[in-house]
Amino acid sequence: MAIAKAERLMNLALCLLGTRRPLTKRELRSSIEAYVESFGKGDHGGHDESFNRMFERDKDDLRELGLVIETVEGLEGDVGYLARRDSNRLPPITLDAEEAAALGLAAKIWQQARLAGAASGALQKLRAAGMPLASGDDAVDAPHSALEPRIPAHEAAFEPLMLACRDRRPVVFDYRKSNAAHPERRQVEPWILECWRGHWYLAGWDRDRNAERVFRLSRITGKVRSRQGAFTAPVPDHVTVRETVEVWAGETATGTARIRLRTGHGYPLRARALTVRELGDGWDELEIPNGRGLDAWLVEFGPDVVVLEPAELRADVIERLRAVAKG
Repeated sequence: MAIAKAERLMNLALCLLGTRRPLTKRELRSSIEAYVESFGKGDHGGHDESFNRMFERDKDDLRELGLVIETVEGLEGDVGYLARRDSNRLPPITLDAEEAAALGLAAKIWQQARLAGAASGALQKLRAAGMPLASGDDAVDAPHSALEPRIPAHEAAFEPLMLACRDRRPVVFDYRKSNAAHPERRQVEPWILECWRGHWYLAGWDRDRNAERVFRLSRITGKVRSRQGAFTAPVPDHVTVRETVEVWAGETATGTARIRLRTGHGYPLRARALTVRELGDGWDELEIPNGRGLDAWLVEFGPDVVVLEPAELRADVIERLRAVAKG
């Protein structure tokens, strides 16, 4: 919806909600700036027909959005319109403890984004209504306040991609794969964003590869640029973001691997380790689940990881590191 139209509809809705008596089309025409600028306040022949068409469309749009507009006949031969507040008031909001906690957590995602102010204002209104969303000193009586989870959204690509997913707009960005020295341009139809183990991932349709792909936001370089036009591929009802990333990270294990890991490094690997043995000299030996994509994940830890076995995994990691070094 264009900004001018959205502003015109908002002004019309405010007029209809704010009046104590029905307003005629003539009164609305002279009260709303967008109508005055386009058609003037008086009768101007063809302008009247154009205004009538726009007004009817605007009225239908507001009704489609859920505004209850009443029509009152017999106002000195004219028809009047108003939107009574009691007919357009939402029912009281009731949230259980789990829903309130989830809503508070969702709002925290926007702490570094443009909508942080709007999210904060919404939470304040819910707290004023008695919802258990408070934090810090105000959270004494709030359920789930002992543990205050946070979902980071520091990547600059998060907000434009979230808006593109919402609006179904294709995007273009530069993306650096884990085994590549330089980023590549990707044209993507974004479907969904999902956070997994502290990292945000985008699932969508890669137009150049003509296939579904998942992208880690921290590997997107430069700006995310939106493009005009509709999606060329259907959006699936269910997108398996986590399952795809789990395969990449070796979560779908087909065996085990032994690695040497520098002491004090690689916490994600340590969290998944089946066994850990101190070797001394600043190194530990870990046994971890081995699955498809583990080599790409291990490369991210650079010189802090040395693969001991299996030999195939060691060779794959070395090959990836050499590709990065050559780049």
